[in-house]
Amino acid sequence: MAAIAFSSPSSYPISAKGGDVSFPSAPRFVRCAALPSQSPECDITKLLQLPSNGKVLSAELSGIVPSPNMRARLLEKEPARTPDNRLRIFSGTANPSLAKEIACYLGMDLGKINIKRFADGEVYVQLQESVRGCDVFLVQPTCPPVNENLVELFVMIDACRRASARSITAVIPYFGYARADRKTQGRESIAAKLTANLITEAGANRVLVCDLHSGQSMGYFDIVVDHVYGQPVILEYLEGKQISRDIVVVSPDVGGVARARGFAKKLSDAPLAIVDKRRQGHNVAEVMNLIGDVKGKVAVLVDDMIDTAGTIANAAALLKDEGARAVYACCTHAVFSPPAIERLSSGLFEEVIVTNTIPPALKNDFPQLTVLSVANLLAETIWRVHGDVSVSSIFQ
Repeated sequence: MAAIAFSSPSSYPISAKGGDVSFPSAPRFVRCAALPSQSPECDITKLLQLPSNGKVLSAELSGIVPSPNMRARLLEKEPARTPDNRLRIFSGTANPSLAKEIACYLGMDLGKINIKRFADGEVYVQLQESVRGCDVFLVQPTCPPVNENLVELFVMIDACRRASARSITAVIPYFGYARADRKTQGRESIAAKLTANLITEAGANRVLVCDLHSGQSMGYFDIVVDHVYGQPVILEYLEGKQISRDIVVVSPDVGGVARARGFAKKLSDAPLAIVDKRRQGHNVAEVMNLIGDVKGKVAVLVDDMIDTAGTIANAAALLKDEGARAVYACCTHAVFSPPAIERLSSGLFEEVIVTNTIPPALKNDFPQLTVLSVANLLAETIWRVHGDVSVSSIFQ
């Protein structure tokens, strides 16, 4: 499968003016599953010819047609496009490279915004162009540091509201606090609901999220929620590797069975296995047994996120003990809290496949890691929301 490498820096300056951020040297590289559209406003040449996992990938700018599957599916279903100066995309400081890819796909520049911190840590946001009567999309995942990025999102929303934007959509590729979606013990907070309330009260009219930890979290919002999935990007990448023979999709816990079943159905209707685990405490998991047969097969573990990697590493060890020939790990959100990197690079996995909803840090790199871009899916969704076109048809 043809692919293009896009840079994704490990750290960014706080101030981002004119939608252009000065990236540091030695970036982490992202393998993109589908190319953004060409545009005179987006200099794609700077994004090409970059190494990915030690290999140099290249493409001719004059006739870019790689990754036909995903690109063709999107083009078949996309509405007729005409220039529209009522669409504005702004990026926070959490993941500016992803926002830039999204704008590039849509053939436009990021909106001009100034974001900085005062000496005491307070956030300052000023829009540097008019958004009166515009549909504004704010790209800001609430990844670590979660609270910093969350407050920044609130202030960005407030700035757009006070600037008379017609509508404000918070594009949150990774929704922090999503795991705190219910009470498991007495006197606990349901922080997912609280976060939803705060985003609504800040002035957002709509939220666009990617792979929520549980679908029920959509009900916590009193505004419209568009929920998209990173599965198509990962599925296309796996199909390109041609490992579908003797493959079995594995859910690392009982709670992820529905997700793994849907993934298996789209992956040539592969068989399903389930790892039964008993959690002893927060970020601590113990694998008990395996439901299903993986002996002599290629096992693909599917989850929405990898945090400390305790669950998925224990599951991989069990699958190896049960005779799996190779183990792949696939997830949308690479949180990678310590000691995740040590566990993932220990030799249990043939490959760890994640997406760039959270910017990959250089310190979190290891040989088995592959990062895919979801910019095309988010950009297509943004365009459809702006044009009042069906979003669900993207995934059909």
